[in-house]
Amino acid sequence: MASNVSNVSFRIDSELKKQADALFAQLGMNMTTAFNIFLRQTVREGGIPFEITINKPNAETVAALLEAQQLMSDSEAKKYDVEDALRELKA
Repeated sequence: MASNVSNVSFRIDSELKKQADALFAQLGMNMTTAFNIFLRQTVREGGIPFEITINKPNAETVAALLEAQQLMSDSEAKKYDVEDALRELKA
């Protein structure tokens, strides 16, 4: 009897595999089932079924973070508590 199944082999970090196996077991499935779900969803959507990004802030965010660090380390910078900040914003 001919089978309509293909084998796929790939390498994965041992710790990551252990964690994924544990998660999939909690979900009531094994890794093969999880990968089949992933592949079917990929085909349905015509691409990876989740956003893949580099968690890198844009230039404006980096500049704001650097400014905040400078202000925190500047002993001459004006410090506010919440009430003072709100009062000055309303003025």
